[in-house]
Amino acid sequence: MTDTKCGWLLGLMSGTSMDGIDVALIKSDGETVLEQGQTHSFSYNNDQRALLQSVMGEGKETSVAEEALTRWHSEAVQQLLNKAGLEASDIELIGFHGQTTFHDPARGITKQIGDGKLLAKLCGIPVVNDFRSADVAAGGEGAPFAPLYHQALARELTKPIVVLNIGGVSNITYLGPDGSVLACDTGPGNGLLDDWMFKHFGKAMDEGGRVAASGHVNQAVLSKMLDNPFLSQEPPKSLDRYDFSSEHVQGLNPEDGAATLTTFTAAANAKVLPYLPQAPEKWFVTGGGRHNPVLMDALREALKVSVEPVESVGWDGDHLEAQAFAFLAKRSQLGLPLSLPTTTKVPEPCHGGVLHAA
Repeated sequence: MTDTKCGWLLGLMSGTSMDGIDVALIKSDGETVLEQGQTHSFSYNNDQRALLQSVMGEGKETSVAEEALTRWHSEAVQQLLNKAGLEASDIELIGFHGQTTFHDPARGITKQIGDGKLLAKLCGIPVVNDFRSADVAAGGEGAPFAPLYHQALARELTKPIVVLNIGGVSNITYLGPDGSVLACDTGPGNGLLDDWMFKHFGKAMDEGGRVAASGHVNQAVLSKMLDNPFLSQEPPKSLDRYDFSSEHVQGLNPEDGAATLTTFTAAANAKVLPYLPQAPEKWFVTGGGRHNPVLMDALREALKVSVEPVESVGWDGDHLEAQAFAFLAKRSQLGLPLSLPTTTKVPEPCHGGVLHAA
C-alpha cells in the first residue's frame, strides 16, 4: 500500500556487531507501515571497525570517532539515494541511531555517538537522533527500541509470537493476541562468538556455523554460563554488548568453544519463557544470527517451537532495525511515544529523539 502524502523516511543502524551501516527506506504515518523501499548495506573495513572498538566502554574520548562515524553514515545515505534513483529532497526525515559505545541503565547511562546536526548538514535532510537517552533519564532501560515497529509490521499475524533479534546482543519482542507488547534483552547474541572467531581464526564470524558444527558443546561450561543472574531477571531488562564474557570457555579448543558459545546464545533465550504472558507458538528471527544454521537449530532445540527467519513472513531481516529507526523518527516528529513500560521499564510511555533541521 502506498500513500503519496507520506514522503520517504530513511533509517540508519550501526549495531553492536560493528560490521557496518544498514540503510533502509520506508513510508509510514508513525502508526502503520505503508511501504517498504530500497535498502543498502555499508560494510566497515578493518580500520573503521578498529576505530569504533577503540571507543567502546565508559569514559573514552569519542570526538574523532564520532565525526568519522557521521561522515560514513553520510556516505551510506548518498549510496542508497544513488541506488534508489532519489534526491535528498525526496526524503522527509532521517532516523540516525548512531553507535552505542556504553550502556549501563542501572546508573542512568547510555551513550550513542553520532552527530545529528552534522549529518543533517552533510545530507541536506532533517535528522532525528538521540533516541534512547530520554528513556534512560526517565528510569527506563533504554533498550530494546524496535518493538513498536515489530508491532506495526505484525498487525496481520496470528499471535502470540516472538520476534527475536540476534545482533551483538539478543533481544525479543513478545506480541500477544490482546495487543500486548513485552520486550527485553535476553543475553548475548553474536558478540561472544564473533570475538571468539576473531581471536582464534582472524575471522569476523562463524560463517554458516561451520566451526561450531565441527566442535562439541561442553555441558559443564554451558551450565556455568547459564547461571548468570541476568538470565533469571524479570523483563523488561537490557544489557551492554560486553556484560557477558567468554571466560568460561577459555580452556576449550576453538571448535568446542564455538559450539558451546553458539548453544549458550540459543539456550539463554529459553530462559525468558517463564516470564512471557502466553507460550508463543512461533519465533521469528531477525539480525545476523538467523544466517547461522547451527544457531537456528540450537534455538529450535532450546525453545521446542517453530523458529523461522523473518523472511518467512515477508520481512527484511538484514534491514529491520534500520527500518525501525526510520519509523521511530516519524513517531518522534509526531510526538508519539518511542518506548513503553513493558518494553524498557520506563514508568510511562516515553517520547524521545532530537530533531536537527537540514
